[in-house]
Amino acid sequence: MTDSRTPFPHGTILGYPRIGRRRELKRAVEAHWAGTIDEATLEATAADLRRVTRARLAELGLGRDDSSIPESFSFYDQVHDAAIAAGVLPARFAHLRDADGRIGLGAYFTAARGAGEDAALEMTKWFDTNYHYLVPEIGPETAFSLSSDRFARQVAEAKADGYTTRPVVVGPVTLLALAKAADGAPEDFAPLDRLEDLLPVYVELLAALRAAGAEWVQLDEPALVSESLAASSDELADAAARAYGVLGAAADRPQLLVAAGYAQLSPAAWTALAAAPVEAIAIDLTRGGVPSAVPGLEGKTLVGGVIDGRNVWRGDLAGAWERLEALQGLGAARVGAGTSTALQHVPHDVDDETELDPRLGSWLAFADQKTAQVVTLATGLVNGRDSIAEAVDAASAALADRRDAPGVRDGAVRARVAGLDAGDFDRGDYEARVAAQDAELALPLLPTTTIGSFPQTGDIRRARARHGRGELTADEYEGFLRDEISRVVALQEDLGLDVLVHGEPERNDMVQYFAEHLDGFAVTRHGWVQSYGSRATRPSILWGDVSRPAPITVDWSVFAQSLTDKPMKGMLTGPVTILAWSFVRDDQPLGDTANQVALALRDEIADLEAAGIRVIQVDEPALRELLPLKQADQPVYLDWSVGSFRLATAGAAPATQVHTHLCYSEFDVVIDAIAALDADVTSIEAARSRGEVIGDIAASGFAAGIGPGVYDIHSPRVPAVAEIGALLDRAVDELSLRRVWVNPDCGLKTRGYDETVASLRNLVAATTDVRERLNA
Repeated sequence: MTDSRTPFPHGTILGYPRIGRRRELKRAVEAHWAGTIDEATLEATAADLRRVTRARLAELGLGRDDSSIPESFSFYDQVHDAAIAAGVLPARFAHLRDADGRIGLGAYFTAARGAGEDAALEMTKWFDTNYHYLVPEIGPETAFSLSSDRFARQVAEAKADGYTTRPVVVGPVTLLALAKAADGAPEDFAPLDRLEDLLPVYVELLAALRAAGAEWVQLDEPALVSESLAASSDELADAAARAYGVLGAAADRPQLLVAAGYAQLSPAAWTALAAAPVEAIAIDLTRGGVPSAVPGLEGKTLVGGVIDGRNVWRGDLAGAWERLEALQGLGAARVGAGTSTALQHVPHDVDDETELDPRLGSWLAFADQKTAQVVTLATGLVNGRDSIAEAVDAASAALADRRDAPGVRDGAVRARVAGLDAGDFDRGDYEARVAAQDAELALPLLPTTTIGSFPQTGDIRRARARHGRGELTADEYEGFLRDEISRVVALQEDLGLDVLVHGEPERNDMVQYFAEHLDGFAVTRHGWVQSYGSRATRPSILWGDVSRPAPITVDWSVFAQSLTDKPMKGMLTGPVTILAWSFVRDDQPLGDTANQVALALRDEIADLEAAGIRVIQVDEPALRELLPLKQADQPVYLDWSVGSFRLATAGAAPATQVHTHLCYSEFDVVIDAIAALDADVTSIEAARSRGEVIGDIAASGFAAGIGPGVYDIHSPRVPAVAEIGALLDRAVDELSLRRVWVNPDCGLKTRGYDETVASLRNLVAATTDVRERLNA
C-alpha cells in the first residue's frame, strides 16, 4: 500500500461538465478545427475552463486540497483520452505520432474525426446514456506505451494554482472491454486478452500522476456493472481482480478510488474489488440497492453514489441519508457521499434558467446543485444528521410540492392510456402493406433518400435567434423558412434523390422541437449537455402528463409536398428517443410515459395522412441506448419501448409507408426488437463500421425494408463513389435486393453544404452504377 495519510473526503462528485457553462470549449475546438485559432490558443482556453471549474467547485464546498475536486476534463472523449495515453492509435494514423512516439493533440483529433481516405474511429453509446464514446481499436500486435503526459500536466496545473485534485481516468478493464478488435485480428481475439500487456502502462501512468502531485486517482470501471458487453460478468470480475492486484501492488502510486457507476456492481465484481488492494470504491446507489457485506471492506472507504448524476430532479436527501447509513453497516473504515456517475450528463446550473417557471425550478438540480447536495450530505457525515436537518426538510418539501402540482397528472390523458387494447398496437399484415405501398409510391430499385435534416446554416440559426428576440415577425420568419425549404427541395430534385425531405430548418433539435409543442414539457435556455466531441444538446424536461394541443409538423410537410411530385417524408421523433433525449419524470414507470408520448404522435400521424403525406418517418435512434445494463431488466424495457413505437404508428393506413431510423448502436443486441417495431423501412448507421452490421441483419432474417447507411455524416470526409459503391454492393449481396434502400447514416444537420452536396452526388452516382450493373 502507498502512503494513506490523506483520507478520502467525506463528499465528492465523480466528474463535472467539461464543455463550459456557455459551451466555450465547443467554440474553441471548432475554431481550431476551422484554422482560426492555433493549438496554443486552444490549450490556453481549455486551461482557463479548468481553472473556472476548480474555483466553482471550491465555491460550492468541495475542498481545495483534499482531492474531492475531480480533474475530469477532456477535449473530446474520456475513453479516447485513456486510449491515447496508453498509446492506442489505429495503424492508419500511426504516422501522426511525434518523433519521440508521443501522440499530440493533432493526432488525437484526427483519429476522432478521420482524414482523407482514413476513416475516423467508430462511435457508439456510453452504456445506457446519450453520450457517445470513440471505440478504441486494439489487436494482438497493438503496442502499449505511455504516449501522453496530459493527465499529469493537468494535475500539475491544478497544484500550481493551489489545488490538490483527483485525476479521473477510464480504468484498464473498461478501456479494453469497450474496445473493438482491430482489422486483421483473429476471429477469437478479444481486446481484454491484452490486459496483462496494458497494465504496466497504467503503473507508469500512476507513478507520473503521483510525481505531479496527485494523492488520489479515480479509475472509472463502469464495465463491471454491465451485462451487455462481449465479456461476461464473471470474466470482467476476474479481469478486475487481476488488474487491481497489479495496480494496487505498484510501489509508487497515489491512492486508488475505483468508481463503478450506471448500475449495481455484479456480485463477483463487488467481491473482487473488495478484496483488491485499493483504498476506495464508489458505487451507484440510485440504480441498485446497498450490496451485501463482503470480506476486505474493513480498511476501505466506500463512496455511496446517492445523488443521481444522470437526471435533473432535486435529490431526496432523506432517502440518500438512509442509504448512506445502510452503507455504514457494511464495515468499511469510512463512508463518503457522492454522485452516482460523473455529472457530464447534466447541465451546469439551474440558476442560469431564469425563464423557467420558478416552481418547476425548485424541483430541479443541475451539476452545481447536485454538488451542493453532496456537500450537504458530507457535512452530515461529519457533524451528524441534525446539522443538515433544514436542508433535508427543504428537499422533502420540494418533492411533495412536485407530486401535488397541477399538470403532473392529467385525468384525460391517463384515461386514454388506460383504455388501450391489443388492437391499438397492431398494424396488420406486412406483405399486404408492401403491395399497397408499391402501388401508391412506385419507387425504383434501391430507392435513395436522406434521414431528414439538412445543414443548419449560420443563416438559419441567425434567423431563429432574430425571431426569438422579436427582430423578425412571425410572418417574416415563416417566409424565411419557406424559402429555405424550397431551396432544399429543389436541391434534392437536382441531385436525383427518390424520396425527399423538407430539411427541418424550423427545428432547433429533433426532440426539443416536439417538446415545445407538447404539454407536460419544459425547455431550457442554457441546459447544454455534451453528446459527443464538440457536439452538445439541450435535453428538455418532461415533468408532467403528455398531450398534443395542436398539430405540430403538418403545415410544413404539406408545403414541402406541394413543391414536388416525388414522395415527401413527414418527419417525427419517436417516443423512446423523446424520452431518452429528455430529462424524464422519475415518479412513474417509463413505459407509462412512453405511451402518453406515443398517443400524441399517433394523432400527428393521422393528421399527416389526412393532409396527403404518404411516407412518414418516426425516428428511434435511441432504442438501443436505453436498454438496461442488467439482462433481467431488458425484457420489460423491450416490451414497452417496442410497444410505444407500435402504438404511435399502428393507426397508419396500409398504403402509408412508415420509416424509422436508428444510429450509432450495437444493432445485433436489439435486432429482434428492431424487427418487432414493424416499420416498413428501417435506416441504420453502417458506414463508420464499414458495413459490419449488414451481416448481422442478414443472419437475423430481417425481412422489411432496410437502409444500411453508406455515408458517415459524423465526419467531414466526402466518401468517394467507389467507397459508397462497395458498401452498397455488400448490402445488395447479403440482403434481399427489393428491400434495400440507400441513405446516409444519420441526419445532415451538423454538416456544411459543400461536403453534403458532394457526398450526396456521390451517393446517387454509386446507386446509379449499381442499378446499371444489376440491370445489365
